[in-house]
Amino acid sequence: MSKEQSSNENTGTSNETTVINLYAAAEKIYPRSTFGFFTKWRWVMIWLTQLFFYGVPWIEWGNRQALLFDLEARRFYIFNLVLYPQDLIYLTAILIISALSLFLFTAVAGRLWCGYTCPQTVYTEIFLWIETKIEGDRAARMKLDGAGMSSKKLLKKSAKHFVWITFALWTGFTFVGYFSPIRELGTAVVNLGLGPWEAFWILFYGFATYGNAGFMREQVCKYMCPYARFQSAMFDGDTLIVTYDEKRGEPRGKVSQKAGLDTAQQGACVDCSLCVQVCPTGIDIRKGLQYECIGCGACADICDTVMDKVGYDRGLVKYTTQNAVDNGWSRTQMLKRIMRPRVLIYTSVLLLLVITLLTSLWLRTSFKVDVVRDRGVMARLADNGKLENVYRLQIMNANESVQHYKIEAEGIDDLSIASDVLNENKTVTVNSAESRWVPVRLQIADGAIKPGSHAIEFKVKSQETQEEVEEKSIFLVPR
Repeated sequence: MSKEQSSNENTGTSNETTVINLYAAAEKIYPRSTFGFFTKWRWVMIWLTQLFFYGVPWIEWGNRQALLFDLEARRFYIFNLVLYPQDLIYLTAILIISALSLFLFTAVAGRLWCGYTCPQTVYTEIFLWIETKIEGDRAARMKLDGAGMSSKKLLKKSAKHFVWITFALWTGFTFVGYFSPIRELGTAVVNLGLGPWEAFWILFYGFATYGNAGFMREQVCKYMCPYARFQSAMFDGDTLIVTYDEKRGEPRGKVSQKAGLDTAQQGACVDCSLCVQVCPTGIDIRKGLQYECIGCGACADICDTVMDKVGYDRGLVKYTTQNAVDNGWSRTQMLKRIMRPRVLIYTSVLLLLVITLLTSLWLRTSFKVDVVRDRGVMARLADNGKLENVYRLQIMNANESVQHYKIEAEGIDDLSIASDVLNENKTVTVNSAESRWVPVRLQIADGAIKPGSHAIEFKVKSQETQEEVEEKSIFLVPR
């Protein structure tokens, strides 16, 4: 007998190892299908967002793709707009407007974005629909997963994953089609001629869609999405949220359809747990507002169905505010509280930004000009005896047609322009949506002005649109 065994016998201890799990294993959620007002609106938003996402890249605008973020050419085409990297201010404004819109919608009606238009919600709903069509309803899916492997199970699982993967790859292909012309991309896919980066992003985005919507689902909303964590900072007592009316529903319990609530002496909740079964994140709305709730309203739809069956009034679970529930307000009283100072401030700032952005786009010229001095030559004497400075003008034509630009310079008397690319009228041709560098030499008579730095101004005017852009620079005269 070893010392260890003897010691264990004397102390009465055992050699058995006890495993303590620090984290409970996540149970798979099988959302039950439902129908109703909020479910219909959720599917309306799914159709609208996906028709836009999958359809817009195939729309042509003139001789190009209507919406294309051409990173290689450094141009963004948004229907009739052509934006350059210098137009980053517009992208910044759009992002700020999107953020403020999210704050506004959240302050008014909670997590509308999460419940109806978030890509995670949308694709999870689509993948669940595919799963239901192939494997059956909630009970059938649970039974299939619990059964041993068989030819029937293998066939259904294989069919489901095949459709999932096909849809995910199509999604990845469409995503890349916003950055690479989708028709050319489609031809490359058919001919197996995809570039390495295009192939990588199609597979990566497809894999992300397949994994997030097919497997992770509610885990993304509960553990990965930061919005769920800071949403409470945008809520207040007058924010519309999915709420269980505890005063009306408790005490819950089974009740005969023929018995009234007063006779049964219990609440309207019949404790059917259907609100838990339809929840995509698996929470029990009867426990109050939880950060996992995405505000989809599925529990409200199924609860209304149950209330209809047992003969009770609808609205045990509904979209309302906490103040309305606590104070017993009517719908009219609740809606009057929506336009509170916080919402008015969000709305005012949002409208101001939108008006400013639209005004800026309306007043935006159809071309841009950048002036760069030749750093290698500060000033020099030309063959004709004149003093000259050398510049490069970058003219970016945002029009969808060829433009002719006339270049002038002023600020010093008798200042003349010389260039090998300008014609006799001092104009240069720039093709549609093209950026062109134009070398320009400015000349004055030697000794005409005192040494130093002198302010000048380039004026570039479109001969077709009559728009004019002015850019300042300096003319250096050496001592």
